[in-house]
Amino acid sequence: MISIVEPTAGVTRDRVSTIICRKASCGEKAEKYFELIDTGGYGIVDTDDLSSHIEQQIHQAIESANLVIFMVDIRDGLVPLDEKIARLLRKGEFDVIGVANKADTARMFPAAGEFSKLGFGEFLCISAKNNLNKAVLLDKVFDKLSALESTKPPEPVMKIAIVGKRNVGKSTLVNAMVGSDRVIVSETPGTTRDAIDVRFEKDGKTIIVIDTAGIRKKSKIANSIEFYSYVRATRSIRRADVVLFLIDATTAVSQVDKKVARFIADECKSCIITINKWDLAKDAAVTSDYDQYLTKLLPGLKYAPIVFTTATEAKNIQSVLDLAGEIFKQTTTWIPTAKLNKAFEIIKTEKIGGVKGSWPKIYYATQIAVNPITILMFVNNPELFEENYRRFIIGRLRELLPVEEVPIRLLARSHRK
Repeated sequence: MISIVEPTAGVTRDRVSTIICRKASCGEKAEKYFELIDTGGYGIVDTDDLSSHIEQQIHQAIESANLVIFMVDIRDGLVPLDEKIARLLRKGEFDVIGVANKADTARMFPAAGEFSKLGFGEFLCISAKNNLNKAVLLDKVFDKLSALESTKPPEPVMKIAIVGKRNVGKSTLVNAMVGSDRVIVSETPGTTRDAIDVRFEKDGKTIIVIDTAGIRKKSKIANSIEFYSYVRATRSIRRADVVLFLIDATTAVSQVDKKVARFIADECKSCIITINKWDLAKDAAVTSDYDQYLTKLLPGLKYAPIVFTTATEAKNIQSVLDLAGEIFKQTTTWIPTAKLNKAFEIIKTEKIGGVKGSWPKIYYATQIAVNPITILMFVNNPELFEENYRRFIIGRLRELLPVEEVPIRLLARSHRK
């Protein structure tokens, strides 16, 4: 599911996009693609007074479009707002497909006739909820776009999720990265609701940055919209290659920050701790203060590098992107088996560990996965490798191998000599 679906009017605020692909069929030479952009509802009175921001996003989507799907509610019939939108669309130089949604049964289809007055021909009756006429609509879309070049979009080399509690500057950072007002920025807490994938180019390579809703305590989640936002934010962490964990420089590390840090560590995700709004705090602290402070409060992320940004002024943004590329390179490193076992030979000489007089023995190790780097040790008894000893081994591996800033997942399996 790409966008949050919920009965409350005005749930969608930003432009939420995804790539649609149709496999080559008989007589077609290649797959066809287009980018589908979901927008907020036009004319909806937003509860947080963001209507003007939402309409700006709608206008930007329309201006960039080759084709607009003009969707109306067949149950409401023709309303003045439909006529207002029609006047707006008639000014554009693009094709329009009229769609009457919520036509759950064929008996409702004749009611769509009145929408022909809007000047876009006969409206196609669909039911998005019941998948009624979805294939017909897709055929219409591909037919309208047939004259345009349709090539497979380049695969992103890296996905970066931007996460943190509310109002730490996540959306501002996204806009600074892509160099445009791609997502809504507001002082209102909870402005972002969906997880929004934004594609952009850097040094000739495609990167996806994922803007997410601000995370808050579960006990503070007020409604289903906030719950779905939380779920999408955590899902974005799981699907990211690198996580930018934003912390507000002007406030102390909170319980929510600690919760986010634990989740990132538990998911074994590569992470950059990003101290934002540094322009407001640099006179009260120095960067060196943060290293010990964050190591103490966020011990699970002590491997993560720390950077300082001012997203509102786009300060240090390119350096953050460069560092994300370096972190991604580390977490996708395949360590030669000989080099890995040489590191383990050093670790084995350091007599640390042991349970009830028995000593853990490592016979050899091999890397079995990347992102996160996953190492399988063949040992005498996995139960002897208690958590503290595993943490010690991981720490030494970071010191001995070129993976000092990324998480390592360590597994143990019994091996008979």
